[in-house]
Amino acid sequence: MSNRIAVISLGCAKNQVNAEQMLYLLREAGYEITAELTDVQVVIINTCGFIDSAKSEAIDNILAMGALKKAGHIEKILVTGCLSQRYREEILKEMPEVDGVLGTGSYGEIVSAVESLLSDRAVCSFGNIHAPVDEVGRILTTPKHYAYLKIAEGCDNHCAYCVIPSLRGKFRSRTMEDCLHEARLLAQDGVKELIVVAQDTSRYGIDLYGERRLPQLLRELCKIEKLHWIRVHYLYPDEMSDELIEVIAGEPKIVNYLDIPIQHVNDTILKRMNRRTTKAELSALIAKLRAAMPDAVIRTSLITGLPGEGEAEFAELCRWLREHRLERVGAFSFSPEEGTPAARMQYPDEQIAVRRAEILGDLQAEIMDAHNASLVGKTLEVLCEGYDAQAQRYFGRSFADSPDIDGRVCFTAKAASIGEFYWVDITGVYDADLLGIAREDAER
Repeated sequence: MSNRIAVISLGCAKNQVNAEQMLYLLREAGYEITAELTDVQVVIINTCGFIDSAKSEAIDNILAMGALKKAGHIEKILVTGCLSQRYREEILKEMPEVDGVLGTGSYGEIVSAVESLLSDRAVCSFGNIHAPVDEVGRILTTPKHYAYLKIAEGCDNHCAYCVIPSLRGKFRSRTMEDCLHEARLLAQDGVKELIVVAQDTSRYGIDLYGERRLPQLLRELCKIEKLHWIRVHYLYPDEMSDELIEVIAGEPKIVNYLDIPIQHVNDTILKRMNRRTTKAELSALIAKLRAAMPDAVIRTSLITGLPGEGEAEFAELCRWLREHRLERVGAFSFSPEEGTPAARMQYPDEQIAVRRAEILGDLQAEIMDAHNASLVGKTLEVLCEGYDAQAQRYFGRSFADSPDIDGRVCFTAKAASIGEFYWVDITGVYDADLLGIAREDAER
């Protein structure tokens, strides 16, 4: 076989950054990177192991690659990421198609791991998940006009239902200098939208500098001339200071898209989850954000069927959502993860949890429909991302839409270019997408 490596990355954007770093190290070592899955020496499956659906997706991909290996298209399979960190013994014992595993503390060993596999030596490496973050180059797997900037690794929140601290280690910030250096390189390479990510971005800097430095980092990122949009994900509600809100509201480059994981609003459940906010504090935060940014789009995640959630607690959650009408909500049924405190608690029947998530989904669909209808007649700035030949329309995202998560804006134009910004007059709504017409002189 030729000297070719393929990488399949699953799960979150933070995991995707790790995959991009592995690609860089492999290319620097002389390997050819390919998106094809035939005539490949090694397929690396960078997995997520957070909840049941993510684990199932990872296992399905491993089995599919195993079939290609059996057919002679692939020589070796290497599993990396959170699933390997969590189930190292089970993977090697129960999945004979897998040739090696790397933990989340061993991404930097990818080249030596591949070399070992190709020499028929076993690979099973699990480095220190609490070690400082390695500074490594990347090969972007996103479209060239946007990229993720991971500013920290790990998590110190220890929510009762979550295994991430045990998979990713303690919270470790990158230095501000390293973050800014990478952001400048990305901008020079054509990135126009920078999406700042970490498990908890609002905590950034507290381990290095003894204080939260996200406001300062965002101010410096805004000074990078070629960046047009800066988007921030995963702002924990108890960490959102007045200074941070002021920076997000006051810097034109920072889109008023606020991704704030809430999970629930009942005080008893929040306490059992080891969350550090109350319903009153969450309501006050939403009011403060609306006052500072009237056009803000707020995204959150909610979990149904958590230990302690009865009909009264679920009804309280529904009432709160109707009252505050968050524009973007992902509703998930509780997944008891072994090794977490919540898995040892008594929780509602799985079918009840799933049904409650469906109810929240229906409620949120009504809220989103009303929000989208309110945008008809307005003009939005849209980042063009492609052309739908069948519909004969271009499509893209407004500030209110994060990649691979939210909807899109479909618009007509005489000509538009991928990666460019256009002002689009919104004329209607189709399903969850907005429809519009680009202004003739809108290209930037």
